[in-house]
Amino acid sequence: MDILEKYAAALKLYREKNFDAALKLVTEVKAAAPHWKKSFLLEIFIRREQGEAVKEFFLLEKFLPRLDPDSADEKNLAADAFNCFGAVNRFLGRTEDSVRAFCLSAKFSDDNRKACEEISNALFAASSSEKFSAEDFQNLYAEYKKYLTDVAPFPKKFYAHKKIRVGFLSANFQWSVVMAWSWALLRDLDKNFFKVYCYSNVKISDEVTNYFRAVVDGWRDIFDLTDEDAAKLIRDDEIDILFDLDGHTLNNRLRVAAYRPASVQVSGIGYMGSTGLDCFDYFLSDKTCAGVENFFTEKVLKLPHSHFCYEPPTNIKPADFPPCVKNNFVTFGCFNNFAKVTDPIIRAWKKILDAVPDSRLLLKHKIFNTSDGKNFVGERLKNFGFDLDRVEMRPFTTDQPLIEYNDVDIAPDTFPYTGGVTTCEALYMGVPVVSLYGERHGSRFGLSILKNIGLEELAVDSYDEYIARAVMLANDWELLTLLRKNLRPMMKKSPLMDSQLYLSEIQTAFKKILEESK
Repeated sequence: MDILEKYAAALKLYREKNFDAALKLVTEVKAAAPHWKKSFLLEIFIRREQGEAVKEFFLLEKFLPRLDPDSADEKNLAADAFNCFGAVNRFLGRTEDSVRAFCLSAKFSDDNRKACEEISNALFAASSSEKFSAEDFQNLYAEYKKYLTDVAPFPKKFYAHKKIRVGFLSANFQWSVVMAWSWALLRDLDKNFFKVYCYSNVKISDEVTNYFRAVVDGWRDIFDLTDEDAAKLIRDDEIDILFDLDGHTLNNRLRVAAYRPASVQVSGIGYMGSTGLDCFDYFLSDKTCAGVENFFTEKVLKLPHSHFCYEPPTNIKPADFPPCVKNNFVTFGCFNNFAKVTDPIIRAWKKILDAVPDSRLLLKHKIFNTSDGKNFVGERLKNFGFDLDRVEMRPFTTDQPLIEYNDVDIAPDTFPYTGGVTTCEALYMGVPVVSLYGERHGSRFGLSILKNIGLEELAVDSYDEYIARAVMLANDWELLTLLRKNLRPMMKKSPLMDSQLYLSEIQTAFKKILEESK
């Protein structure tokens, strides 16, 4: 078997998800033809699929300087490599490097749709860092628009339907964080006044996909459609309000919305900030979460209470007592995406542990599924003075994940990109969340959630107060026990889970924005 045949066989094995066998052949190709760069990139893809993020990172650090993006033969290789570098940097919490890499991937891409995806990735990554200003976000929005030159928006058109047609555009019509907040909205809009259409970018259906496919008024699969064809489908359905649920998240179809196929277009729920696109008239928020509006290009639509309605994935009961009662020490726990964990957060957690004798920190994320990932984070924590004997790095699991909140006393939130569904899950399991909020919409989810359930005092606007509030809770085991027993009933009685109130408010908003836009 010659080099080309070995590479082709390795690529086939990779696509068949036989990663160990593929890696063996790639290693042989690299040894025989070290000048052939495609094999190095294939190894990077394999490491990514194996969850070996740290190995992937160091391979990319060596590989990227060898590429010549000015060469026609290597430009696409560079686009793919910088995409990988952006993703792995974000996974490892290296946000600024992630944003730069995604922007370079867009620059080297020869496909506008792919370039838009990369700027979406950059915007999503930037939301995790305090270092990006409103001006920085506006610059990224302008960069996205550079790759919309092939999109010609339809003329604006209004209809006279007896029932308002609301179309939902999403790649998340599966069990996901988006569905945890959108279930009531998709299922229970008043059929006397509304018709619901779903434009699904889902590749593989699950029971949630199949459920909504059966109950909505119109279901359209758009995964295999071009942006223009998907937009024409929405236009032909005469949609009054198109609601994009994804924003700049993975597999979004914002370019479909850029054709402006509906009379009024709204974004929100599944993404923490502005789309930055002129095609959207409104962004859904609430009076507490909205924040400073200079981060938005859309008009911010502020519901009176919560801009989403939480649907829990399970009815697993919280433990009767917080674990400190049994352990005789307090456990702080964060199950948020570790990409959100910035250096200021780590410093705050160190100060909290120092102030609470014998306390522990429990972290849970996919980065801890490998020994390399644990070592990488461990070194980062040690650089901030952590005693790793007081830190548990727990792998991510999909099997009854909420039950592990029974091992946590207090959940210190991430910032500036706070937890959303993660915060709801912690509270639903009786674990109080301490959240630091700022000016951005994405930094105020914790504030909105806590205010809606009557615990606004656990949301603070200063770094020192964030530390002090966590320490205060850790010193009050009686309060922790009361919260363990009462947080779920508090949530169920709150606007956060009151679907009837939520639907009333959002239906009023839908009618108002359609009328105002005519």
